Amino acid sequence: MIVGIPKEIKPQEGRVAQMPEQVKQLTDAGVKVLVETNAGILSGVTDEEYKAAGAEIMPDAASVYGGATLIVKVKEFLEAEYPLLREDHILFTNIHPAALPGQVDALLEKGLTAIAAEDCHEFGSPNCALAGEVGAFEGIRYCFAPHGGSGRHFYGHYGSQPIKAAVIGLGNVGRGALRVLLSLGIEVVGYDISDGIRYRTEQDWDHSNFSTAHIDDFNTDMGDYDLIVNCVLWPKHRDDHLISRADLKRLKPTAVISDISCDPGGAVETCRATKWEDPTYREEGILHFCVDNIPGSVPVAASAGYSRALYIHIKSMIENGWKEACKKNAYLARGLVCAEGTLTHAETARVQGRDRVETNVFLSS
Repeated sequence: MIVGIPKEIKPQEGRVAQMPEQVKQLTDAGVKVLVETNAGILSGVTDEEYKAAGAEIMPDAASVYGGATLIVKVKEFLEAEYPLLREDHILFTNIHPAALPGQVDALLEKGLTAIAAEDCHEFGSPNCALAGEVGAFEGIRYCFAPHGGSGRHFYGHYGSQPIKAAVIGLGNVGRGALRVLLSLGIEVVGYDISDGIRYRTEQDWDHSNFSTAHIDDFNTDMGDYDLIVNCVLWPKHRDDHLISRADLKRLKPTAVISDISCDPGGAVETCRATKWEDPTYREEGILHFCVDNIPGSVPVAASAGYSRALYIHIKSMIENGWKEACKKNAYLARGLVCAEGTLTHAETARVQGRDRVETNVFLSS
């Protein structure tokens, strides 16, 4: 099996799927690795470093896709990449299939194997914490008066009140957000459905300006905040919201919503994905920050964590074949989107109204 690592083409996405550390482990084991030229440049890695790790540097994406079987990426496939896909390809990247029906059509039409990396992390993606940290940082910045925010400082200088923030969801993303907000002295209330998670988080930040509440209380409290940071991954089949369009009128007119999860029409009804070159918009007067690839803004750190998380699955697929690797690891199997023209991904089938074969049934066939 030949591994291919193309350069990401999504705007302002600087991450790379495997760093030289992982590439060397593969090549030392006799695996051929093709890396597109400058694929790692924004992650601080040169072609020379990949060469030193044993990779072959390819001049363009077509050369990588044409020469490799296992394609390892960071982001979903864009239309420009569809013609490069082949039936014998095994694709391993963050596919987000439920939200991208056109991409699913292309994958099924090709008849290839596609595995959504975002579903394969046993303890959550290592990039989740980075997304929380950067998303909270951006939210703070937009609270400043020149952006139309409340004009509060993140410190309570001279007896003034600092920014007051809500963090919705205290998982890996929420914990990242808390690290930034609470380290700067901001007053934060963290909301979560789990009593245990709230209790543990309170212990972690016992000496900070921090408290927690059940998610049901947010509906009453939402008008109190200068900054609302959403870290809840909302099930795509649900049609209700934690913050509806009507709720925006209940917020402070200077409030900022930083929707790190960025599920269009999800926990925040008025969320729509934005890009770094135009990261914000207003709905009902409320500023929204909804960049959908936040970790791509810190690619040096993000690539280091992402490549380590993917390596264990890449190694298994090389040693066992993709199907046996899925049988051996339930998390890898959970990410199987399609193979042989058959859809197996449950969320995608439910959201898009498609037929599917259950993953365990497909793998046993």
